[in-house]
Amino acid sequence: MAPRLILASNSIRRYDLLGQVGIIPDIIDPSNVDETIYDQSLPPHQIALMLARKKAYSISENEQYKNDFILAADTVVAIGRKIIEKTEDIEKARENLNLLSGRNHRVYTAVCVRDQKGIFYNRNVETRIKFKLLSESEIHLYLNTDEWRGKAGAYAIQGFAGGFVVKLIGSYTSVVGLPLNETLNLLNGIGFNAQNKSKKK
Repeated sequence: MAPRLILASNSIRRYDLLGQVGIIPDIIDPSNVDETIYDQSLPPHQIALMLARKKAYSISENEQYKNDFILAADTVVAIGRKIIEKTEDIEKARENLNLLSGRNHRVYTAVCVRDQKGIFYNRNVETRIKFKLLSESEIHLYLNTDEWRGKAGAYAIQGFAGGFVVKLIGSYTSVVGLPLNETLNLLNGIGFNAQNKSKKK
């Protein structure tokens, strides 16, 4: 059986981003890693990398995938060392958006892949973003969209929150959930031919 690509994520955004470059994962198998448990003494970029690795390692323990390629990722939004975590609570989301309003923040997306030999490789991409000063009305309207639910930083840049951005330095797709250039380089580097794979679909 030909090696498959296993996406260790249930993120629709990551699946769609891969589809934009012609890659359709053979299997979607989200890891059971708790993203809220991490060493708080670590800087944000290391937390993103640690979580991405944990997700990839977790899925790699499945014997069914021993000859397959595995792809995992994690995104962390931070102001300085303060992480703006995902939330389902509207008041916490309001607090987060007020914190981001008019300020610079950074988005770290770490990608971890495993080759057919069981060797892991990773990349960490940093993107700097500045939001405009948000009015209470803008925040209220955005919270009503529910786009913020379950999103790192309590916003989705590919939605209405894209209008909040006044400056972006780095990778737009990384902020959405997966830095495509770096991910393709990693996959090609471990022998996954993205171009040939897409032609077979």
